[in-house]
Amino acid sequence: MATHKLLLLPGDGIGTEVMAEVKRLIDWLNAQGIAHFETEDGLVGGASYDADKVAITDATMAKAQASDAVIFGAVGGAKWDGVPYEARPEAGLLRLRKDLGLFANLRPAVCYPALADSSSLKRDVVEGLDIMIVRELTGGVYFGEPKTITDLGAGQKRAIDTQVYDSYEIDRIARVAFDLARKRRNKVTSMEKHNVMKSGVLWKEVVTKVHAQDYKDVQLEHQLADSGGMNLVKWPKQFDVIVTDNLFGDILSDIAAMLTGSLGMLPSASLGAVDANTGKRKSMYEPVHGSAPDIAGKGLANPVAMLASFGMALRYSLEMGDLADKLDAAIAGVLAKGLRTADIKSEGTTVISTSQMGEAVLKEIQALHA
Repeated sequence: MATHKLLLLPGDGIGTEVMAEVKRLIDWLNAQGIAHFETEDGLVGGASYDADKVAITDATMAKAQASDAVIFGAVGGAKWDGVPYEARPEAGLLRLRKDLGLFANLRPAVCYPALADSSSLKRDVVEGLDIMIVRELTGGVYFGEPKTITDLGAGQKRAIDTQVYDSYEIDRIARVAFDLARKRRNKVTSMEKHNVMKSGVLWKEVVTKVHAQDYKDVQLEHQLADSGGMNLVKWPKQFDVIVTDNLFGDILSDIAAMLTGSLGMLPSASLGAVDANTGKRKSMYEPVHGSAPDIAGKGLANPVAMLASFGMALRYSLEMGDLADKLDAAIAGVLAKGLRTADIKSEGTTVISTSQMGEAVLKEIQALHA
């Protein structure tokens, strides 16, 4: 049986609580001989700053480089608002993405049948929802230079963030989206702002070219990102795979999260390029939600997104798709029984804690393996 090396980075706030439920699952899988994971914990974000005055150390980055997958919790909180910009908790996450070359962020938005009434939208709008947002993750305005704040005098300042994309960056993320669509419902929607942004003009041009060259069998449509956001709320089931840039992807995926009822439900995968020699790729898996310091330590956090992120690691990095399917089924089974954390509670359901939700999912998996 293959041994898989995982680096666990719980981070800050509720990150440690939801990661504990992944550890519980990993321990059981190892004990049962279903899989063999070697895990190591590391510090990132505010926790790393408190210990080492940086958002992630070089030593932890080396462990990330050597792992088969990084499992990431959440970073940030008001406690670190005053730290230097380059050492802010989020800088650890950005360095992981950049140094590991994680250019493709996959954010599925799936509405479990039992949670259709937890969405702020009507049941018929979200029931059966299953879309995938593919977000370019290492380019665009978050990384573009110059990035400055200049004092102009007389009490005035000027802030500059630069949106930069090279054609190869757009080409490779488009291919990820088209390849995914072929395994789903064979439709890709590309979202940008070509009407007002030169980067949008190039984005549309390159995506169109890639489609014409290698993916004519996949349906392609283009939408402006702002109207795309409107359509995500109006009728989200019109979409299959959405591909977009770093900034718009950040915004649109959070909109998609709320279609499912809660940010606590959405996992994500961040993937690098496939190594030509090993056939493997660098990867990191994290819930879409943040560190939620206001509820940290209270047992209120929803661990489903963290568990589902581990499920994506099983599927995309560890070649354990059958086990990933069972984890997905276990989550659906728990929700079907009416068990809920506070963020997804509704009339007639039973509210349970973070650890109780993790335990319930584990019991469902145990039953599936019985």
